[in-house]
Amino acid sequence: MVAVDGRTHGADAVVAATAAERRRFADLLARLDAAQLAAPSLCAGWDVRTVAGHLVAALDVPLGAFLLAALHRGGRLHRANDDLARRSARRPVAELVAVLRERAENRSAPPVVGLRGPLADVLVHTGDVALPLGLPHDPPPAAVRIALEFATTGRPVGFVRRGALSGLRLVAADCEFAWGGGHEVRGRGIDVLLAACGRAAAASRLQGAGVPLLLRRTGPAGG
Repeated sequence: MVAVDGRTHGADAVVAATAAERRRFADLLARLDAAQLAAPSLCAGWDVRTVAGHLVAALDVPLGAFLLAALHRGGRLHRANDDLARRSARRPVAELVAVLRERAENRSAPPVVGLRGPLADVLVHTGDVALPLGLPHDPPPAAVRIALEFATTGRPVGFVRRGALSGLRLVAADCEFAWGGGHEVRGRGIDVLLAACGRAAAASRLQGAGVPLLLRRTGPAGG
């Protein structure tokens, strides 16, 4: 066991969980038709295909290229992220699927968010696609628990709005996860994670006095 982002996890286990979710997303993407690919996702301004483009860009675009894109956008990382996602989304779907499968075990740990960030990213973005399309999203509880620990005790920059979880207690029995104190937000781990990351569509599946407060604190989901 090694320390990963301040928590004790096996690094290999985190990478394996991330790889499994990338392959799961690739399988989902391969089954979608043209109308589903063009449908709005839970990410504001992104259709389903652009979400796929974002996940591929994270594997396919070197950090230096991303920083250069950000420089061209005046240092606005969100705009650079959007540009790269849209560019990747123009590739054939079969190519996007192939990249996700072939590079699933990529071990890169992005600055700030570390090794757990990519796992949270693919879990949340799979929800961004599955929920609006009415498709199931049932990732393994062990993987979701790692992402929940990241969202609550790591440095989830770009995932969880600052202060959004203050005074809340998050409980996910299926993951044997509980964190925080105050008004409770409880439900399946993946739905708790999605709501914490600003996906209001998941909140209808949650219970607890803290749900309305969480909804007021989280704005529209970005990429």
